Amino acid sequence: MQLTSPVAPGGTIGILGGGQLGRMLALAAARLGLKAHVYCHDANAAAFQVCDRHTVGEFDDLAAIARFALSCDAVTFEFENVPAATVEHIAQFTPANPGAGALRNTQDRLVEKSFITSLGVNTAAFFAVDSEKTAREAFAALGGPGVMKTRRLGYDGKGQAKVASAEEAVRALDSFRHAPAVLEAFVDFFYEASIVAARGVDGSFAAYDPPENIHEHHILRRSIVPGRLTPAQASEATIIARTIAEALGYIGVLAVELFVCRDGTLLVNEIAPRVHNSGHWTLEACTVSQFEQHIRAIAGWPLGDPVRHADATLENILGGEAVDWAGYARRPGALHLYGKSEVRPGRKMGHFTTLGPLTKPPRRP
Repeated sequence: MQLTSPVAPGGTIGILGGGQLGRMLALAAARLGLKAHVYCHDANAAAFQVCDRHTVGEFDDLAAIARFALSCDAVTFEFENVPAATVEHIAQFTPANPGAGALRNTQDRLVEKSFITSLGVNTAAFFAVDSEKTAREAFAALGGPGVMKTRRLGYDGKGQAKVASAEEAVRALDSFRHAPAVLEAFVDFFYEASIVAARGVDGSFAAYDPPENIHEHHILRRSIVPGRLTPAQASEATIIARTIAEALGYIGVLAVELFVCRDGTLLVNEIAPRVHNSGHWTLEACTVSQFEQHIRAIAGWPLGDPVRHADATLENILGGEAVDWAGYARRPGALHLYGKSEVRPGRKMGHFTTLGPLTKPPRRP
């Protein structure tokens, strides 16, 4: 079902998934006078604390999903592992964006990489692996070190392993219990960056300044804007995001994670069909955050101005670091805690954003 008219204030936005992204989407909807109905399998979901209505249910319970869809004026999702079939089912009853096609092109790394390269956009070299034989053949074809990744369900470094020989490639596949995988060339990148952008129902497009991203143990530690991307690289990143969004017929916010090579080349690492951790700084540094932008897009509203009014550094609060919430509260800046009850090593418990005066003119989209 297509959105035929904007969702007016008082309408309900459905959100599949109840983590911190769903929480911040619900808060952004409230700012626009919209209600949020969150659907999640976890009865203790963080987003349940801030929404108008919530439903506890499994994503493959299509009867419950249909009832949820009928209670909403538009539906979206906060993480990319929602079954594409679930979003397709919702679309029979109410507009669902981004659509199932976006999920099908991004949930499987082999499909995603093939889609990206079909657009003429650069990625690291990659090969499909599903057996010991193909693992050895892929490593030989690669001709150097690589990273073995499961094709589905990996995030924050999960489901991946560096390999420096054919034997290590075979062992990595064994560790994945022979789940279908992809072997990618190891990229000795200069640094990492991302571009967070939005596409509206009417095809309008808006992109935020691309941050430079620093990871620790495969988890984002901080994002800095402005980063070291040159104006030409920032423009190239924006073109990449727009090319991908238009090819997908995308509606909503998406992020494209990038490797910046030492020669200045940009390689796409992954597409995230949702709001993204590296865009959290937009809550304070832009008039319209990535979360409000996403709600605007999927509700059929005009996109907001993404231009930033300050420099920003985003720092994730991980695991036990959240115990020192009082220390963060004393620091000058903006503290966001996600209301999660269980502390686990590496779990994203909140984030902290520090603002500063503009050191470079903000880039116009």
